[in-house]
Amino acid sequence: MSPTTLPAGLEHGHVTFLGAGPGDPGLLTLRAVEALANADVLVGEHEVLDVVRTHARAGVAELNTDTDPSTGAYPGAGTPQLTVVDGESTAAGVPALRDAAHLVMEAARGGKRVVRAVSGDPGLDAYAAGEMLACAAEGVPFEVVPGIATAVGVPAYAGVPLRDAQGADVRFVDARTASERCWTEVGASDGTVVVSTTLDSVAAAAGELVAAGRKPDTPMTVTVAGTTTRQRTWTATLGSIAQTLKQAKVLPSPEGGRPVIAVVGERSAAAQRDQLSWFENKPLFGWKVLVPRTKEQAASLSDQLRSYGAVPHEVPTIAVEPPRTPQQMERAVKGLVTGRYEWIAFTSVNAVRAVREKFEEYGLDARAFAGIKVAAVGEQTAKALVDFGVKPDLVPSGEQSAAGLLEDWPPYDPVFDPIDRVFLPRADIATETLVAGLIELGWEVDDVTAYRTVRASPPPAETREAIKGGGFDAVLFTSSSTVRNLVGIAGKPHNVTVIACIGPATAKTAEEHGLRVDVMAPEPSVHKLAEALADFGLKRRAAALAAGDPVTRPSERRPGARRRRSTT
Repeated sequence: MSPTTLPAGLEHGHVTFLGAGPGDPGLLTLRAVEALANADVLVGEHEVLDVVRTHARAGVAELNTDTDPSTGAYPGAGTPQLTVVDGESTAAGVPALRDAAHLVMEAARGGKRVVRAVSGDPGLDAYAAGEMLACAAEGVPFEVVPGIATAVGVPAYAGVPLRDAQGADVRFVDARTASERCWTEVGASDGTVVVSTTLDSVAAAAGELVAAGRKPDTPMTVTVAGTTTRQRTWTATLGSIAQTLKQAKVLPSPEGGRPVIAVVGERSAAAQRDQLSWFENKPLFGWKVLVPRTKEQAASLSDQLRSYGAVPHEVPTIAVEPPRTPQQMERAVKGLVTGRYEWIAFTSVNAVRAVREKFEEYGLDARAFAGIKVAAVGEQTAKALVDFGVKPDLVPSGEQSAAGLLEDWPPYDPVFDPIDRVFLPRADIATETLVAGLIELGWEVDDVTAYRTVRASPPPAETREAIKGGGFDAVLFTSSSTVRNLVGIAGKPHNVTVIACIGPATAKTAEEHGLRVDVMAPEPSVHKLAEALADFGLKRRAAALAAGDPVTRPSERRPGARRRRSTT
């Protein structure tokens, strides 16, 4: 029986105290993902809920336990405010006000599966013990799903190993609650000290360590927003950290209360951070990249960009709608069943989706493709077919395009091919390259409009201003239509924004719209396009370091003139 399955007759629900890690959603454990998928209610601070909600089921309720950063108190009469996100509300529409333990217990008393999500690890980073005792006192079953502790995960992402080959002693200190005795003990040690503190208290914590006996020249690293793409790390010593932060203009700051992790010690490898800082040295670290595609199409591309350290922002420029006259599509799908076609060729994920929707409308499934050869224009289209239960017979071995598909397509042979007809479900604006090529190979083609592509609605005003004002570091154009539609619904990207195009035709369209193309994929593939942008970012970083300049993102440099087409 699963830990989240309630035995018959059990009066109370079940509570899972879950460690969400230091901030990177990719650090959630497999057990955490399983618990979230079964949860009825999520309880946690706003930033923690942002990390875990992706793995929760639709309709889950979220109870926010955030405190007021200026006072440390919960909103509303000093208690946490209950916010139910799935549309349900409390009596008279007034949110209930309870402390975190009461939020957990009330949901559990109602027979709900509750996930109490905390930052880091429940046993080290949070004060969850009191809530666990409350569950035990009332007989509410609970479990603990450990997470990666912030004090361990953040130094790893900052490139600061806590132990060397000699196995240095490691001490963990929470500066916000540390006693004088605690400071004295860690000051007398020569091991590594990991200090949890806030940005405006770093200098004071360093002073405590010096006063307790640590040398002022002891190496120290300070990391804010660890494990996220906002992460930033400074390297200094106990004696110089205050000046280092002042020169970096991070103190004083209206956000000075942000939590940070500081690592102190001769053996903490702070001096080697330039070589070990794998996360902040990612080729597109912190870059805000505009992905102008439909959300479904952008998913895999966005995942790839995240692996390079980028922050993808998906803006649909094309909306997919059914054909105005569906009869042609209906006849073609019926023809599949009656044996009219030898081949069906899919040139996009949208074409797969359109045919699949028609199949479901008629009560058909992938078995209707029996006896029919299936072609896919590329890997993404092939994956969509496999998800449908269809393994394509033909995928281009070279270029993933209509031209690449034609290179591998066999000519019609009346001896081996009993039927000479190909079903080609496509968009209403598709080019004639594939049709003409198939006819030249001796095939008859039913070129059917399976869906229409129309310009999407404009993005929110904030996004439009970021596009025109230089808020994005790069934009990826995957077709000429994405160029035309983005400019049409949101305006031209600012001149500091790096323009990356999937191929020569798309680049030409971008130049016709007054944009200078900085990056072009070596072959027409969205993944090769992302790789090309990452390579551009690496070279840009290397050039800055070679020149002795700070590594900045394109959006951090704002020339006044708008981007103009290059004349070279």
